[in-house]
Amino acid sequence: MRDRYSIAVGLIFFAVVVIAILHRTGDGSGTLGLDSQPRHWPLPEFAVPLATSSLEGDANVAQDDCETSQLPCPPDARRTPACRVHVRGAFPVCDLFDRPSVISFLTTGSDCIVQQDVVNQVFERYRGRVAFLSVDLGDDRESVRELIRQRRWRMPVGLDRDGAVGALYRVGVCPTLAYAYPGGTLQSASVGELTEAQLSDRIGMLLRATRAAEAEGRS
Repeated sequence: MRDRYSIAVGLIFFAVVVIAILHRTGDGSGTLGLDSQPRHWPLPEFAVPLATSSLEGDANVAQDDCETSQLPCPPDARRTPACRVHVRGAFPVCDLFDRPSVISFLTTGSDCIVQQDVVNQVFERYRGRVAFLSVDLGDDRESVRELIRQRRWRMPVGLDRDGAVGALYRVGVCPTLAYAYPGGTLQSASVGELTEAQLSDRIGMLLRATRAAEAEGRS
């Protein structure tokens, strides 16, 4: 699962951490994060170890099969793209993309835990119609596992140990949620806490937007 990313991504992640600390208890207004991306922005690919699995390592955030732009790809620069990861205990984000989906980003801070309780409640209501994944940013496996047990979360929770996924998705505030069309393009994003009713409304908007896009595609 380990994919050595560039120094630039590391620097971006440290900037994201600073923003997250500054805004963790705020409403996220004014941040240049996921909510600033345009509609139909293609969601970057990643694969994360599930917190409940025994799989170790960092997230795979490789978007293609080569570490360089050389053609043909040098043999020593070949790599496995994130969505081609088929390892027990790994969750590739592309597994969500056969239906409308919600990705929530969290940490073990109190605000994020309460929001994750809400996400899990809504997951129970929409499972089967909407795909869900939560991604924990930077916490240790045992802390996340204990939360899953204590809070009885049933939706999948992946581990972004080194923050590469958070940097890729420009997550600067917890909680952040992405709402995606089938196929993996962004319908919208929300930053800050939502009630169960508000989150259900956002998912209702996602389902209506999905139906409208499908109807337009058939016409």
